[in-house]
Amino acid sequence: MPDLAQARIGQIAIVCQDVARATAFYRDVLGVPFLFSAGPALSFFDAGGTRLMLGPAEGEARGTSMLYFFVKEIAAVREALIAKGVEFIDEPHMIARMPDHELWLAAFRDSEGNPMALMEEKRS
Repeated sequence: MPDLAQARIGQIAIVCQDVARATAFYRDVLGVPFLFSAGPALSFFDAGGTRLMLGPAEGEARGTSMLYFFVKEIAAVREALIAKGVEFIDEPHMIARMPDHELWLAAFRDSEGNPMALMEEKRS
């Protein structure tokens, strides 16, 4: 896959001032199915197959939401996008080891400077 034409958005990070308040709103008011929390700073929901991640404003996502594109062969997709002029923030790297896969991420910026990311679930 040399670009994102076949990628689906797997996760959207929603920047929050108060993660506990936002968690209650998404879960109890909107009724979005709650998946799990990762410590006090992150909450995850399933919005029709797209994961929503609620978290504090920090790092590259300060003040904005972030789209995560599921891809296969993250390194190859990254190289193909670099060849098209995309500026990456980092190299592909593992961010979590799950029971059945490793979750890899590589962040980049869109044409407006907004952070985005490629995401791959590497299964052995």
